Amino acid sequence: MNKALLVMLFMVFYNGASSNGLGANVTTARPEVVNIGAIFTFDSVIGKIAKVAIALAVEDVNSDPEILNGTKLTLKMQNTKSSDFLGIIEALQFMENDTVAIIGPQFSATAHVISHIADELKVPLLSFAATDPTLSPTQFPFLVRTTRSDLFQMTAVADLVFYYEWRDVIAIYVNDDFGRNAIAALGDKLAEKRCKISYKVPLNPKATKDEITNALISVSSMESRILILHIYTSWGLQVLTEARNLMMMASGYVWIATDWFSTIIDTDPSLPFVSTDDIQGVLTLKMYTPESELKKKFKSRWSNLTSSRRVNGSSFGLNTYGLYAYDSVRHLAVALDSFFARGENISFSNDSNLNELGGGKLNLDALNMFNGGSQLLQSILEVNTTGLTGPVKFNPDGNLINPAFEVINVIGTGTRTIGYWSNSSGFLLDPPEKPQRKLQSNGSSTGTERLYSVIWPGQTTQKPRGWVFPDNGRKLRIGVPNRVSYREFVGIKGTEFTGYCIEVFQAALNELPYGVPYKFVPFGDGKKNPENHELLHMIQIGEFDSVVGDITITTGRTKMVDFTQPYIESGLVVVAPIRKLNSSAWAFLRPFTPMMWGVTGIFFLVVGTVVWILERRTNEDFRGPPRKQFVTIIWFSFSTLFFSQKEKTGSTLGRFVLIIWLFVVLILNSSYIASLTSILTVEQLSSPVKGIESLATGGDPIGFLKGSFAENYLTDELNIHRSRLVPLNSPEEYEKALQDGPSAGGVAAVIDERAYMELFLSSRCGYSIVGQEFTKMGWGFAFPRDSPLAIDMSTAVLKLSEKGDLQKIHDKWLMKSACSAEGAKQAVDRLQIKSFWGLFLLSGIACFLALVLHVIRMMHKYYKRPDSDCESSQSRRLQSFVSFVNKREQEAKSRPKRMRTEKASSKIVHEDSSINGLDESV
Repeated sequence: MNKALLVMLFMVFYNGASSNGLGANVTTARPEVVNIGAIFTFDSVIGKIAKVAIALAVEDVNSDPEILNGTKLTLKMQNTKSSDFLGIIEALQFMENDTVAIIGPQFSATAHVISHIADELKVPLLSFAATDPTLSPTQFPFLVRTTRSDLFQMTAVADLVFYYEWRDVIAIYVNDDFGRNAIAALGDKLAEKRCKISYKVPLNPKATKDEITNALISVSSMESRILILHIYTSWGLQVLTEARNLMMMASGYVWIATDWFSTIIDTDPSLPFVSTDDIQGVLTLKMYTPESELKKKFKSRWSNLTSSRRVNGSSFGLNTYGLYAYDSVRHLAVALDSFFARGENISFSNDSNLNELGGGKLNLDALNMFNGGSQLLQSILEVNTTGLTGPVKFNPDGNLINPAFEVINVIGTGTRTIGYWSNSSGFLLDPPEKPQRKLQSNGSSTGTERLYSVIWPGQTTQKPRGWVFPDNGRKLRIGVPNRVSYREFVGIKGTEFTGYCIEVFQAALNELPYGVPYKFVPFGDGKKNPENHELLHMIQIGEFDSVVGDITITTGRTKMVDFTQPYIESGLVVVAPIRKLNSSAWAFLRPFTPMMWGVTGIFFLVVGTVVWILERRTNEDFRGPPRKQFVTIIWFSFSTLFFSQKEKTGSTLGRFVLIIWLFVVLILNSSYIASLTSILTVEQLSSPVKGIESLATGGDPIGFLKGSFAENYLTDELNIHRSRLVPLNSPEEYEKALQDGPSAGGVAAVIDERAYMELFLSSRCGYSIVGQEFTKMGWGFAFPRDSPLAIDMSTAVLKLSEKGDLQKIHDKWLMKSACSAEGAKQAVDRLQIKSFWGLFLLSGIACFLALVLHVIRMMHKYYKRPDSDCESSQSRRLQSFVSFVNKREQEAKSRPKRMRTEKASSKIVHEDSSINGLDESV
């Protein structure tokens, strides 16, 4: 860039320039006039509006003495004629004419070069149209961007792509700093959302019709139908016209134009009427400027001023860049006033760096350095005011605060704002500064919509899928493992591909609403089963577009590829040899585990004892000598098993305990009978291996399918030493290893996926699955990461499942019944205490509550006795209480009555004795 600057300097001063000498031009105090410049292209869509807006702004500043307190702005505008070269020369001319600031440049490429000159000569540049995101204040401190950076616009575009759940886009852009850097920012923002630019189409800044047509033809053969258009206003419409000629404005396409398109529409409001077919359904962004009285008055003034103006026969509308150009001048004026208020003055001097290059005919000393440039720049960055575009204030990064965009849809003969985007809130239905409403969705996955509905190209309201299969004659390459075993899943005979997985894949393709050109490609030598990891790696390197086969979905593999919805469940199971169990004389004990028998017996005794305690005071059936009472407890307890207890329960608490216990007995009895019936009527099979738990804690060798994920799972998750694992390659090796057993160099069990094992066991009746399936996994079709076809195929698999077609295909290939006639089954699991602990807890709580209530009632009756002795010792009271509880209820009630009678009799005798003694004394 510095070399380019030197070249420009040589070109500017090639014929010599008038020297201002080595002295400095100094203006003290507040000057009468201040020179400012403006450089842009007058006849461009942006420039023709900016020219009028800048002139109006200077006029307004000069007519308002409160802004600069009498100082006037002298404006000189230069036409760059869309030439970066002329822009550089004109900027240099301003530098030799005591210009304190420059409004512009318009183009980002020009700004990159001029910014170096401005930095050296300390002249601030206020650009209202250079949106290149790489024009950072860190690199170019004297370039002040008074418009929105394309970084925010590209963030909005990326959010738009993500909002509509697209993944790949095609970027068509102008091949210069403006286009390349903006698209680079778009790529970064898309990557943050796991989206990407799948194809880039750079166009010459002065692209011809043929170049545009050829570029669009290449785009039409691509997979993505989401087209991002970031180009210049001068020939942007030509791209859309050529796209329509190539049938690329039809249904299925999505065109997202950046703000160049909304700028054209604002400048020429009649455009939607003139070019209706060319722009229908296009989405575009527009820098959002809030409505205000100041803005309304300016719009009205603009309409009155420009009503008579015509540009190429069209109206002269106000676009957003015109508003920012106006505010740039006002912004500079406010900053100049602050600059003068601080006591600063305008002075210029020669740049010492240029003086060292003096001599010859260049006359470099003609370029003046603004001595107060740094102070004026600081004043510009500190301005906090309100303009036509809203609040005018810079954040620490040098960007205007509150970046926001309108999202506009071109429909019919006009446009419609479907929502807004702000950097802080994302998409909104209403302008960012207003309270937000919520628009309920109609079955969409987003729950609450944040944009109104869109009319897409082709006059459709249905959201485009966003991709098609490339129209380049290339078929999808579908990798298929060339298996040696289990050909029922995937079988290859010459050019014929058959099997369960193949048929499911083809059935799912038939469910898609579009055709998919494809061809199967075998993977493997046919002598051994290929490694699934290597097969999936072929997708990563682009050799395969998909993989179809017995591919298990695991966490590690999902980091390599995307899988569809599982079309079959297949977790790991343990298969071991089994033997028949002969019935024995003690078969009746097998339904319950020893622990279950013990707990059940204890509860029989506990319940019997509790009922005895509750009934013995009032029920003669529960009284008598100790031996009789013990026998009664035992008999009553176990007779409840058959509901044949002859002892009647009279107390409320006793009946409560007995009802709960009889319910428990009913459940136990039913479960026992069901289990015993199964044991005695169905042939039982047994295996020394009970499941994965017993296998993992033992020391016997374990077989697994070579290349399967089972090996890593057993070692990493179950901590089984790798030396115990024996790789096997086929069902025949499975069978031989299981027959030999650990003692003869075989294995105790084989661990593999259920789908394989069910097929293995269908013709081998001496083996069975033992224990439970200890992983929950499934098989899916593999596609490249973020492939849109994976989503559609998942939907297709779900449709097959809902219609029952998936089960029909399963039954066709995998249902074999060679062993089903034997009716053999694994030994029924014995009933354990964990299945009934809730019932026992319920019964225990009932017994405990009944005992507590009984004791409380006894204590209450005991202390209500007339003969209770509260002054006796604690041991005597306890003995008295136990004696009271042990008595019959009638005895306890009759004793107080007898005592009251005896007391009354003794009182009468005492009174008679007293009367007789009185008579004798008389």
